[in-house]
Amino acid sequence: MKTILVDAWNTFVTVDGVNSSMHALLENYKNTKIILTNATKQEQVKLGIKDMPYTVFSLEHNPDKTNPKYFSKMLSYFSLTSDDVVYFEHHKNAVNSAKSMHIETLWFEQGSDLVILEDFLDKHL
Repeated sequence: MKTILVDAWNTFVTVDGVNSSMHALLENYKNTKIILTNATKQEQVKLGIKDMPYTVFSLEHNPDKTNPKYFSKMLSYFSLTSDDVVYFEHHKNAVNSAKSMHIETLWFEQGSDLVILEDFLDKHL
């Protein structure tokens, strides 16, 4: 069963808190979910990325998700391969970084309809 990688800031979490509709959608899938962020522990608190319903993973900007090494280190940390995961992300450069590591990735622009995400997950899980 594939793991769902979830972009944290401006996707799952915004200035308004956790996107409850997205959270409800993700709960329809029994797959493991991991929230990915660049933020340090202090930044996570400031941004509201705390008390999350899923494991949060960060390399604290060393490197950021725009660098493919982020995904290499993350996959290694969780003993996963690119074939074991799907990912959705709002930042185009991070999407390209993940895709360069052969991770099935959806560019989920901020404000996109959740039907797009649901279709992506249904197709790739």
